[in-house]
Amino acid sequence: MIYPTSRAVVAMAAGAPVALLVGLIQPGFWVAGAAWVLLVAALTLIDAALGAPRDHTTLVLVAPGVMGTGEPAPMSLRLSFERRPPTEVEVAAQVNARLALAPERASAPVRQSECEAGFELTPIRRGEGEIERVWARWRGPFGLVWKQISDTPKKTIAITPNVGAVKDEAIRLFSRDAVFGIKAQLETGDGSEFHALRELVTGMDRRTIDWKQSARHGKLLAKEFRTERNHPVILAVDTGRLMCEPLAGVPRIDRAINAALLMAFVSLKLGDRVGFFGFDAQPRLFSGAVSGAHAFPLLQRLAARLDYSTEETNYTLGLTQLGAALERRSLIVVFTDFADQTSAQLMLENVSRLIRRHLVLFVIFRDEELEAIARREPVDPEAVSRAVTAEALLRERDVVIARLVRMGAHIVDAPVAAVGPALLSAYLNLKRRDLL
Repeated sequence: MIYPTSRAVVAMAAGAPVALLVGLIQPGFWVAGAAWVLLVAALTLIDAALGAPRDHTTLVLVAPGVMGTGEPAPMSLRLSFERRPPTEVEVAAQVNARLALAPERASAPVRQSECEAGFELTPIRRGEGEIERVWARWRGPFGLVWKQISDTPKKTIAITPNVGAVKDEAIRLFSRDAVFGIKAQLETGDGSEFHALRELVTGMDRRTIDWKQSARHGKLLAKEFRTERNHPVILAVDTGRLMCEPLAGVPRIDRAINAALLMAFVSLKLGDRVGFFGFDAQPRLFSGAVSGAHAFPLLQRLAARLDYSTEETNYTLGLTQLGAALERRSLIVVFTDFADQTSAQLMLENVSRLIRRHLVLFVIFRDEELEAIARREPVDPEAVSRAVTAEALLRERDVVIARLVRMGAHIVDAPVAAVGPALLSAYLNLKRRDLL
C-alpha cells in the first residue's frame, strides 16, 4: 500500500488559499493553483519512486512459541531492505484477546539496510494466543508518501500455567524423593528391574542377597534394583462446565493443567512416556504418549489447547474412546469434578471398565470454601440452610470417592494449594510399589 503522508496533505492544502488570493488579485493567473497541485502530486510520485521498493523488503516476526501466564516476553519485527533503505521504519502488530501488546506502535532506525523494533507480549489468560497481523511502513526521501507492507503470520503462542514455577516445584520435590528408584534395596518393592550386584553392607535388606553369586565370589553380594521405566502415563483432563468454574479464584481446569504439567515433567525425567487427553461433551485432544525431557515443550503446547468449555462432560464417550485408543496397560490420571452422586453415576460406570485393564488415579480438588460453609456456626435460618446443603454435598462427594476406592481406583484428594505435590507423591508411591 502506498498513500500520502500528512506532509503531502498539508502541502497540497496550503496551495488552495494562495491560489484563491492570486485569482482575486490577478484573475489571469488562476492556473497557478492548478500548477501547485500538479507540482505537489509530481513530487509525491517521485518520492514514491525513489523510496525503498516494497517488493524488495523482507518482514520477519520473532516471537516465543510458549509463554507462561503472567510472564511477559519480548517480541520483535525485523526488516531488511535490498535497495534504497529509509532512515526510519514504523511497525505495528495485532494480537488476539488472550495477549496484550505494548507499545501499540514502535519506531526503529535503519542501520546497514536492516532494523528491528521490539514489543512486549503479556499473556492475559491460558490458551492459544495468536499474533494475527503485522505492519511496517516508511517514508520516501521527501517525506511525502508512506510505503506500507503487511503480513498475516497467524503465529500461535501456547499460553500455559507458570512453567518456571512448575519446573522449580518439580525439581524440589523430585530431589527430595530422588533416592527412590535408584537405591531400591533400601525398601523392598521399590523396583523390579535388576540393576547391578554390589557387596552387602550394613543397613541393606538381607532379602536382596544373591546366594548363588555370593557362593561363586566368596563374599556376600546383594542385588540392586531400579524402578521400571517406559510406562505410558495418560493425563486425562476434563474440560467441561464444572471444571471451568473457579475454585479459590482460579478455574479448576487451570489448576488441573498446572498439576498435570508438574507430573509430566517428573514422569519424563524418570523415563516414562506421557500423553494428554482432553474431553468434555466429546473428546477434544489425544496426543499419544511421548518420551524424553525434550518432549516437555510439546506437552506445554498441547496443554494450551485444552480450552474452557460450557458443555456438560460426556464420560461415556470420552473415557470409552480413551480406553479404545490405549493398546497397553497405562496409568490414567483423571482430573475431573462432580457435583453429586447422580452426575457421577455415568463416570463411575465407565471408570469401572477402565480399571479392568489400566491403573486409574483420580485427582479431586478439595472444596475448602464448601467445607468452610459447612463448619461455620449458623447465625440465622439462611446460614443453617447453607450449612445443611454444603454438608449434604460433601457427604455425597465422600460416597463417590468411597465407591471409586472400592472399584480399585487410587485417589488424590487434596487442597488446591497442595494438589501438585500430593499428585507427585502418589505417582512416585505407585512406582515404588511396582503397580505401573
